Amino acid sequence: MIQQIAVQTHSRDQMIDVTAKVEEIVRQSPSESGLAICFVPHTTAGITINENADPDVKSDILSVLRERIPQSDRYAHSEGNSDAHIKASLMGFSVQVMFEKRSLVLGRWQAIFFCEFDGPRSRQLLVKLIPHA
Repeated sequence: MIQQIAVQTHSRDQMIDVTAKVEEIVRQSPSESGLAICFVPHTTAGITINENADPDVKSDILSVLRERIPQSDRYAHSEGNSDAHIKASLMGFSVQVMFEKRSLVLGRWQAIFFCEFDGPRSRQLLVKLIPHA
């Protein structure tokens, strides 16, 4: 079964830590271990795993993306959000995280981030748990 997580974004570009929400789905799993697949069904938002201990990491990532891929009218796609499509494609639309004993297996400083590039919006994150055979 696919589970949905509602994500409300509050600015044009933003990285939101969704680890606790994914962890809650894993905790309720009938399976002790397996794989959690997190998928973003949007073309102007993505998902990544990165450091959660220092908020400057998120700021640096967003700053570099803004600098390298600016919002402008120079793109052929003329809806005003072409940069968001490019940024989302670079981040990717899915991550896979193992879980063991109903807990995500992440590195000490790692977190799962929903990456908004065309907000603010109401978004969804889809999570599918694949039990270990």
